[in-house]
Amino acid sequence: MERDNGTVVTEFILLGLTQSQDVQLLVFVLVLIFYLIILPGNFLIILTIRSDPALTAPLYFFLGNLAFLDASYSFIVAPRMLVDFLSKKKVISYRGCMTQLFFLHFLGAGEMFLLVVMAFDRYIAICQPLHYPTIMKPRACYALLLALWIGGFAHSIVQVALILHLPFCGPNQLDNFFCDVPQVIKLACTDTFAVELLMVSNSGFLTLLCFLGLLTSYAVILCRIRGHSSEGKRKAVSTCTTHVIIVFLMFGPAIFIYTRPFRAFSADKVVSLFHTVIFPLMNPVIYTLRNQEVKASMRRWLSRYLAC
Repeated sequence: MERDNGTVVTEFILLGLTQSQDVQLLVFVLVLIFYLIILPGNFLIILTIRSDPALTAPLYFFLGNLAFLDASYSFIVAPRMLVDFLSKKKVISYRGCMTQLFFLHFLGAGEMFLLVVMAFDRYIAICQPLHYPTIMKPRACYALLLALWIGGFAHSIVQVALILHLPFCGPNQLDNFFCDVPQVIKLACTDTFAVELLMVSNSGFLTLLCFLGLLTSYAVILCRIRGHSSEGKRKAVSTCTTHVIIVFLMFGPAIFIYTRPFRAFSADKVVSLFHTVIFPLMNPVIYTLRNQEVKASMRRWLSRYLAC
């Protein structure tokens, strides 16, 4: 980026998760093991749902997309972080930083909107079961999927556009292990109060609004199922409990990071690690472990595969 004073900022230096070599090695091993175990599980969920004709309900369609989004999201930060753990100098180009930031918010917002769509699907299925086949038609499901992708793109492009207009004319050390809005904005050599306010409104307020809306929707569902049969109530409670767990895992760290002024806190890096690496891969697995139909189908798929 060329500025009037001739300064050119072409790269950022990542300070990483920690400066301790022992801690870095421990985190590297733990993340690598976690990554190699859980990531194939997400692809197994996708293959199981796509290959089993019995799993054609919108619920499983959206679960497959959740696994795809989470697996894609995990590729944005984790592989580079693992490589940087083994490097003395952790450098990312300006364009690479903006690209990472774009996809981070593109897929993150897409998953956030997907959780809203899944909550809507469960509300119709539980509270209006007679109208469910007519409302949640395949065409409607694809339209909702397209809408969440467009929403994620619009959210992310606003984030990147605001940052691209900032002047970077000197310090280029990011106090994190990846590029994100709070750390990048701090390096701008201008007053960023207005930009921070817009960022908090765009990311923080939207995240908090969706979080509160999701909790309210599941509370309404749980109130509506009090008169259902014991078996139907058990399945509905199990599904809603799983969704609420995923909502807290997804929105808790995001609310901590984006709904406050962009000031450094000691817990920022740890929260970011769980938000960008650990929780995305865990979400579909948590859902699958509590869904008997998907687990049974997965066992059948694995049995056929191993038999072949």
